[in-house]
Amino acid sequence: MPAIPESITIRDIDTLAEMRQVEVLQKEIWGVEDLEVFPALALRPLRELGGILIGAFDAQELVGFVFGFPGIIEGETVIHSDMLAVRPEFRSLSLGFLLKLAQRQKALELGIEKITWTFDPLQSRNAHLNFAKLGVTSRRYEVNFYGETTSFLHRGSTDRLWVTWDLNSDRVKSRLSQEELAGTAPADSHKLIIINSQGSPTLNLTTGSKTLVIEILLTRAEAPVIDNWRLATREAFQFAIRAGYEVREFWRGPATAQYVLTHE
Repeated sequence: MPAIPESITIRDIDTLAEMRQVEVLQKEIWGVEDLEVFPALALRPLRELGGILIGAFDAQELVGFVFGFPGIIEGETVIHSDMLAVRPEFRSLSLGFLLKLAQRQKALELGIEKITWTFDPLQSRNAHLNFAKLGVTSRRYEVNFYGETTSFLHRGSTDRLWVTWDLNSDRVKSRLSQEELAGTAPADSHKLIIINSQGSPTLNLTTGSKTLVIEILLTRAEAPVIDNWRLATREAFQFAIRAGYEVREFWRGPATAQYVLTHE
């Protein structure tokens, strides 16, 4: 992990003025219109009722934040982490990782042992943070979870993997003790997506192996190419999850990356 400048601090966001800075960052980082900004006047009561709102500050300037609110899943109280954002010029400092660690500590202090959130499965940087560094798992894929959005990041689709962070599990504790997890899928894994000679995805949906692999592109691509990959990965994830597989790993290669799913 890179050295963090002394001017950077990770702490609770407590004041309404700081919550106004959260509004500004949402627009700056995601490019959303005013109607899609989560307002400070909603953050304030949620913060008082068990919500976790933590910021990364460069001196007094907010450069990143994480926000989650309490909810109930199958009778268990969890924190659903709705937003994590860091200004681009500060992302090389692993502030996203540090904010998640602070969120985990806060949740445990509240007696909560699970945090959930969603992310775009075609975003490899987020996938690496979530699976390789934090140790989340996933058994849920949501199609167009947020519907249409004004964000320049996700126009055309808001498909999401819903992940669970089991804060006190051996898996998570082991993963947090490592700064990097490298590896490849087992040799007998079955690829649900085959990349053809034109670089396009072709589905190969069978469940003959205990381990399944779903590949995604790491390189930037034009909208039609991304759309093809979105549809292929959507069908592959839904197929595997329906068959009882769980997403557990994410490994990056030179041009593609692999989600690894296993069946107990």
